[in-house]
Order: sequence, then structure tokens, then C-alpha cells
Amino acid sequence: MTPSSSSDRDRSFRFEYEPSTIRFGAGCVDDLAAELEAQGLERALVVCGSTVGETPTVIEPVKSGLGDRLAGVFDETTPEKRLETALEGRDRLEDVDADALVSLGGGSSLDVAKVISVLAATGRGPAAVGREFAESGTLSVPDDGLVPIVAVPTTLAGADLSIVAGVTASPDSGVVDEEIGGGFSGPGLMPAAAVYDPELVATTPESVLAGSAMNGFDKGIETLYASNATPVTDATARHGLEKLADGLGAFGDGRRDTGTFETILEGIVLVQYGISRPGETTASIIHAFGHGLARTDDVQQGVAHGVVAPHVLEYLFDRDGVDARAGMLATALGVDSAADHGAAVVEAVAAIRDGLDLPSQLREVDGPEPAAFTAVAESILNDAFMANAPPGLDPSVDEIEAVLEAAW
Repeated sequence: MTPSSSSDRDRSFRFEYEPSTIRFGAGCVDDLAAELEAQGLERALVVCGSTVGETPTVIEPVKSGLGDRLAGVFDETTPEKRLETALEGRDRLEDVDADALVSLGGGSSLDVAKVISVLAATGRGPAAVGREFAESGTLSVPDDGLVPIVAVPTTLAGADLSIVAGVTASPDSGVVDEEIGGGFSGPGLMPAAAVYDPELVATTPESVLAGSAMNGFDKGIETLYASNATPVTDATARHGLEKLADGLGAFGDGRRDTGTFETILEGIVLVQYGISRPGETTASIIHAFGHGLARTDDVQQGVAHGVVAPHVLEYLFDRDGVDARAGMLATALGVDSAADHGAAVVEAVAAIRDGLDLPSQLREVDGPEPAAFTAVAESILNDAFMANAPPGLDPSVDEIEAVLEAAW
């Protein structure tokens, strides 16, 4: 592997970004009512999953922090992010007369909250919503009328400062005739505020945190080498990776103190900053691999990332003419003194993965078998995130299959 430079990159850029207000620090969920007041919001419906809704150490601090601005709790979200769940959530929003949504938990609850916001703004009935989703795989996002969202993450996937959402629909819902997955985006879907409380994150089961941490960590990796990287995202992603390397290293060594979670969360906030912007994202080839592996199999995204990330990076660094920015990644991960930056980065990423006790081989997860690798490779190449692959990369199906085989 040879160090890559960024000298050939186009240095011109346009950076448009309207991020959330960010509240950060131990116990900051105590300030939820104050944040709603600052945003001009009166009553909030908490959107979460049943586990979060039944876990006092998570739900009670949020309810207490909202105080008399708590309108109710809708604890029906699932990892499948169902359209029918969001329709029920909209009904609950209207029943309790709330003017804000507080998404509590992981990315699934945030995505469902975004769907609720869109449905409330459009006012369309289930039949019309189902028809649009069945025909297009998406939902139109209005320019105004969206219900503001305050995100309170309890995982580390880094989906909070985002203008996109995923959603699925089941034929059991009565709104579609077959299983459909899709998504939508719009600048108005950026949460009004994101509240990062390390004490709340520390209540999440370690197995959940590990997978989500790998997902968030890879956002920083990808942001540095994405074809649409900018000096702004370079700066935030690089510093975020420094924080994550320290915090996740400590986590892997068994440290569970507030300082460790603060360091990790600082990194997660930074690597998210500016990666989800109107019309673009810096998610790239590792995320495309994650989508391809989960297309027909029940593979958690963070686990998929952990398995393939070292192999994808090795593939990128070994390609002549590909600007995967091994030098900048080596600096961010604290291995820039190595003679071979690419090899040192691969080793550092694998060490983070191993410290999180995540699987290192595809054969260890509930994913596709080698016989399906050609179809998976084709899906990866067709993924929208491949448009952000490092400059100079022109992958073939055979090359992508080779990466999958190496990960097997």
C-alpha cells in the first residue's frame, strides 16, 4: 500500500448546511423543556421503541426534562421503521395536540419521527400515502408545515444531523400490497435540535452500542475520502476520528466512565457535521457494502461495516490512481508515523472493530453465502452512495466480489 495524496483533487467546493442546534453534556436532557422553549415549541410527543419506553433509566430523565411540555409517549417504533407505525404516530400526535416530536433512541425512532412529521404536514390519508409509496418508494416532503423534531440519541450510529430517512411498508398494514422499502429526504427534515447526553447513552446495552459505534466511526472514515469532501468536512471528520479513536479505544479496554462516553459522543457529533446536506452526502463505498449485504439478509449495518471496512480500505489503498487519502486518515487515527499509511490505517480500523468485540468475518454473521456474492456485488455497484467513492475508483463486479471473498 502506498500513501495517497490529495493534490489532484478539485479544490473548488460549495458547502450548504443548516445543522441542528446542539446541546451536549452529562445531564443535558434536563434542559429539554428549555430547548423547546427556545425553539418556540409548547408540547412534545416522545417517539421511541417499546424497550426504551419501558426502561426507566432512559425514559424517565427525558420525561422529567420535558416537564409540563410533555404531551405523551408513543413507544411503538421498530427497527423496520414501518410506514404504518408512522401513520399511528401521526394520529397520536394529533390526539395529544403536540407541536413537536422528541425522537428518543436509535436511528429507527428518528426516521419514524421524520415520517410522522411529513405525514402531519401533508395531512394525506393512509390510502393516498400508501399509493405514493408503492408507486415511487418515497414520500414527497413539503416545503413547510413540518413538525419540528428534537433528536435525543441513545446509540452511536450518527444519524442525528441528517436530512434523510428510511421507511418500509408491509402488506399487513393494508396500505400497500407488497413489502416495500424506500426513503426520502429534504432540508426541512434536519432536526431542530440534537441533545447528546453521555449518561443516557451509557444506559444502552453494550452489544447495541458496539454495532452503532462502528457505523458512526465509518462515517468519519468515508467523509475524508468521499469524492465530495470539502475542507469543512475534512476538519470535522478528522478531529471526530481522533476523538473516536481515543474514546472507542478506551471503551474496548473496558472503560465505561462518563469521560469515555463524552469523548465518543464528541467524535460522533463531529463526524456527522456536514455529511448530510441538500442533494448530497459523504457516505461512500463502505456504506454501499452495508446496503448490499443487508439487501436480502438480516445483517445489522454496524456489524456489516465492521466486517468489510478493513477489506474495503485495503482495496482502495491498493488501487493505482485512487485518492483514498491514506495520509490524512493515518493522521486522524494517530498512525501517521508508520512507513505505510494505508496498511497502518487498515490495522487501526480492524483494532477498533476488534475492541468493540464485533465479528471479523462474513461467515460469522447472518448474511449472504458466497454463492450470492455476484448479486451482492451488483447491488453494491448500483448503490447511490457509490457516486461518492474516492476519485479515480472505477470498480468492477469482479473486484467487489473479491473484497467480499476476502471478508468471508
